[in-house]
Amino acid sequence: MKKTRHGNKKELGSDPFGSEPPDMIELNAVLDVEKLGARGEGVSRGPHGLVFTPYALPGEKIRAEVDGERGKLIEVLTPSPDRVAPLCPHFTHCGGCAVQTLAAPAYRAWKGGLVAEALRNAALAAQVAPLVAAWGVGRRRAAFHSRNDQRGEPHVGFMQARSHRIFELESCPILAPEMAGALSAAGRVAEILKSLDKPLDLVVTASLGGLDLDLRGCGQLDFALEQALIEAATELDLARVSNHGLPLVERRAPQIVVGRARVTPPPGAFLQATAAGEEALARLVLDAMGGAKRTADLFCGVGTFALRLAEKAEVFCAESDAGALAACLRGARETQGLRLVNGERRDLFDRPLRAAELASFDAVVFDPPRAGAEAQARELAKSDIPTLAGVSCNPKTFARDAKILIEGGYRLERVTPVDQFLFSPHVELVGVFRKAPQRPARKRRLLG
Repeated sequence: MKKTRHGNKKELGSDPFGSEPPDMIELNAVLDVEKLGARGEGVSRGPHGLVFTPYALPGEKIRAEVDGERGKLIEVLTPSPDRVAPLCPHFTHCGGCAVQTLAAPAYRAWKGGLVAEALRNAALAAQVAPLVAAWGVGRRRAAFHSRNDQRGEPHVGFMQARSHRIFELESCPILAPEMAGALSAAGRVAEILKSLDKPLDLVVTASLGGLDLDLRGCGQLDFALEQALIEAATELDLARVSNHGLPLVERRAPQIVVGRARVTPPPGAFLQATAAGEEALARLVLDAMGGAKRTADLFCGVGTFALRLAEKAEVFCAESDAGALAACLRGARETQGLRLVNGERRDLFDRPLRAAELASFDAVVFDPPRAGAEAQARELAKSDIPTLAGVSCNPKTFARDAKILIEGGYRLERVTPVDQFLFSPHVELVGVFRKAPQRPARKRRLLG
């Protein structure tokens, strides 16, 4: 086994097996892959600890270059019976997808297993339903990156795997058909802004009005560049172009459909990755809510759940993003047949709804960012709301919050994994919690 010196020694304790790893790169390590890790990498036991090798599959014997706990796949010596051809010719070069060569049944078992493992690690016993495949026709949003080369020419695409370099591509098979012009639009905008020589992010979203493009990283633009972008919006037939959330031009309202409503999200607002994913999550939430008449949607965003709940129930919305909340409430006002929807701009991390404020609700849905909803969960745990639906994109923080609710008397009835991030290690879930109503204490009969 050939080795070469590389870098400084790692600190003591970094090895999961408790020994200090040698200061070496192993160029020709032969490893047996035991499982897929949380990031979609093949996990093996090397001589000095665990090794994580992208694109390796469970059951395979591989040859890899190993640097500490990181492996680089050189050759598959014994392929897994679940190995299939990748969908995209750019796989392993473009960093957008982590797992494309795993057959569908094994892939689904891995994705659902990420949720089950997070619950087990938190010592939570709950029924985990089969994975719901919610890829639909593909992603309706993508974040492209632009970096100038040494000649000042921009390169636009996704980041290469394990790199800060750009992988340029002309199309992406996991994008929805409505995103067909997204890459060319991002490239044209990057060309206009190349004189800035700044790393740019270009977030493109498909809407009913066309593509909606929000720039990040360019800072305030001068008049000439703003005018050039406005002209490009017409040339490319874009619905809207914004600079870090501030619209430069809106040629058509970039609306999306949310239940019966049409909503115009603010630039760059959070949306579920696929329309099918949003529908799947909403269906699970609505099923959990049953016949609730007064509900709350916490971390409501643009109204993914609130506007659907309002078809049968009154809804109170809480959201820290003023633009997203305004879009939700406007969508409710402009849609006939919905029940009352009102809301409050509120940072639920710093100022969660207290148990007393929650007392009037029959059911609550909460859909926090990846950090979870620990502060809000503590207040929900003190409440007597019969039904809670927790939506999460992070099984670990969901498990943490679920444990708080269970300690407060809730029962975690079921958890359903939802996969809208095809070929990635990301998975959504909906957990349903129930609490039996508190019975009033019986009065003792006084003996006379």
